[in-house]
Amino acid sequence: STMFLVGLSGGIASGKSTVVAVLRELGCAVIDADVIAREVVQPRFKAYRQIVQHFGTEILLENGEINREALGNIIFSQPEKRQLLNSITHPEIQKEMLKRILKYFVLGYRYVILDIPLLFENDRLTKFMKYTVLVYCDPPTQLSRLMKRNGLSRAEAEARVASQLPLDEKRKLATHVVDNSGDRESTRRQVLRLHARLEDSLHFLWARLAAGAVAAGLGGLAYLLLRHFIS
Repeated sequence: STMFLVGLSGGIASGKSTVVAVLRELGCAVIDADVIAREVVQPRFKAYRQIVQHFGTEILLENGEINREALGNIIFSQPEKRQLLNSITHPEIQKEMLKRILKYFVLGYRYVILDIPLLFENDRLTKFMKYTVLVYCDPPTQLSRLMKRNGLSRAEAEARVASQLPLDEKRKLATHVVDNSGDRESTRRQVLRLHARLEDSLHFLWARLAAGAVAAGLGGLAYLLLRHFIS
């Protein structure tokens, strides 16, 4: 009955999706924060109805789903609207994240990986992780991959990379680093070694989760975990 949380992050075009794919192949429990954020605004969710109520039907696509681009244009130009959207989506994301963590705990997983893009930008999240993992890529390779993947000019790619915390800075904060600068096989070998180390770990987070539940309730703990990464 031991389980701990592992925070996983990277940078644009660093290859985090490659690492996640290998972890899933190994049967690891991975919770993708971005996926949950997209799921909770689907029509079957409470958040969807609230968003339509407050933002109007003009943000909907023809199939009834939310037009993320249209909604994004509203919230980025109007900070108060962004706060409103967060107040609607945060509770639903919290519930989904917590449900999945508890499901994996009941199933007996040794650790659960939380794939959070802005993990290292917010120390309120990292303190709940027993370990943190950064998917690293050297700057020239990162720039080259981004230009090729997105069809960007060098200046455009440099601007996007500069908008994030540099990978070299994140590297100093991570417990473990997977260097994805080389080929896929090299990355895979590193992930296999990481998985073996995590499986052998005797550390666990359940006592800390229980203490947090007593002190503030599970909903409060989930809120601390999730309040920033969709902001």
